[in-house]
Amino acid sequence: MPDQRSSPDDWDAEPAVEPVAERDDTSAETGADDVPADVRQYARFSKMNGAQYERVNEFLRERTYITAREWAIARLCADFRTETGVEMTKIGENLPELVPFMTDTYSPQAVNQARASFEQKVRTAGATFLYGAMCDFFTADELDDLMYEVTEVAKFLLEVEGVDLAVEDELEAEERISSVMRDVRAASDELRHDGTECPNCGHTIEGDD
Repeated sequence: MPDQRSSPDDWDAEPAVEPVAERDDTSAETGADDVPADVRQYARFSKMNGAQYERVNEFLRERTYITAREWAIARLCADFRTETGVEMTKIGENLPELVPFMTDTYSPQAVNQARASFEQKVRTAGATFLYGAMCDFFTADELDDLMYEVTEVAKFLLEVEGVDLAVEDELEAEERISSVMRDVRAASDELRHDGTECPNCGHTIEGDD
């Protein structure tokens, strides 16, 4: 899908959230001193410097169920997770420093809301996809094509986040995913036909036939 993998440099529309108030140089320097070290060193979204929220959001909404806000915060929740839980306050207070296209700070409650929304959408999309794979709507070849398309989008997002995917690793991951989906389709065939009667010979089809 090369035509769909636009560069983050092109994501430059107006932001969808209100920008923080402008600060003078003195307050900006003071604020920089207050930024935690792990926040200053965080470079997950460095490829997106200069990108704007609306363009990122448009890209995601055309290809996924999630928004740019949900994507960014879900990634941050995974990266700023400790033994006692996710550092919601740190994420919210430092959101503009962590993610270039987020222009305002968030409360811990807003961070948690975006996190919960992301989780719910993943569950809903997962159930939809799995049913589509199991209900015999797609042929085996069509399912392979579908898996390739969605994997390409997921890989692109990982690459934007700074994940370096070697060609060998990509091919291995694609083959493993395809193998799992073939097993899912085979298992669903057994479930759908278990206990039904063959229209040709009258034999009762069991799940292990």
